[in-house]
Amino acid sequence: MTAALAAAAGAVGFSHSSLASPTQANSAVNLAALSLDSGQQLSGITTARIQARQLATRDSSRVQLADTTTTKKQSAAAKLAQARAAKLNATQALTAKRASALATAKAKQEAAEQKARESATRCEMMVSGYHITATFGQGGSRWARNHTGTDFAAPMGTRIGAVMKGVVIFADWAGPYGRQVQVRHEDGTVTWYNHMSKFSVEVGETVYAGDQVGAVGMTGNTTGPHLHFEVRPDGGEPINPMPWLRNHCGLNP
Repeated sequence: MTAALAAAAGAVGFSHSSLASPTQANSAVNLAALSLDSGQQLSGITTARIQARQLATRDSSRVQLADTTTTKKQSAAAKLAQARAAKLNATQALTAKRASALATAKAKQEAAEQKARESATRCEMMVSGYHITATFGQGGSRWARNHTGTDFAAPMGTRIGAVMKGVVIFADWAGPYGRQVQVRHEDGTVTWYNHMSKFSVEVGETVYAGDQVGAVGMTGNTTGPHLHFEVRPDGGEPINPMPWLRNHCGLNP
C-alpha cells in the first residue's frame, strides 16, 4: 500500500511537478488509497461468498447424508419388523396346527372310548344262515347227559363270531367238544364255541362283538357241521343260551 501511494505521488510529481500544489498531491494519494481499499473489499466479498457457498454445500451434503442414514435406518427397521411379523405368523400357525392335531387326537380317543363302551354291552349273533338242530337240556344218545347248549347248524367253514366283547381264555382241543374257544366277558360270563374247523384267535386276545373266533366244523363228537354254543355265568355250570341271548343281548335266534 505504501508503495502504491509512493508510485501515485511520484506520478503526480513527474507529470505536474511544476503545476501541482500540496492539496492536489494529497487528493491523488487519497484516490489511490480509495481504489486499493475498494479492491480489497471486493476481494473480501468474493471470498466471503465463496466461503458461504462452500458452507452451504457442506450443509447440504450433511443434510443429504443425514437423510440417507435415516432412510437406511428406516429400511432396516421395516425389514426387522417384517421378519418379526413373519416369525410371529409362523409361530401362530404352528400353535394352531398343534391345537388342531390335539383336538383331532382327543376326538379319536373319545370316539374309541365310546366305541369300547358300546362294544362292552353290544351283542351279535355268532353265525349266519343257521338253523337250530338241538336245544338246551335235550336228551339224546350223542351226549353223556342232557344237552348243555344250543346247536346252530350251518355250512362247513361258516364264520363264527364272538357274541360280545371279552378276552379269550381257551383255544384248544377239548375232547368231545372238538376245537373249542372260550371267551370271558366283562360280567364274568364265559361263552363256549365248539366243534370248530379252525381257530381265529389266541389265548389273551381281546375280541369284540362279531369278531371272528373260528369257523363252523364237525370236530369232536358230532354228526354234521354246526356250532355248539354254551353260556356259563362266572365260568360255572351252563345255562340255557336262548333266554340269555334274548334278555342279556336283545337277540332272538
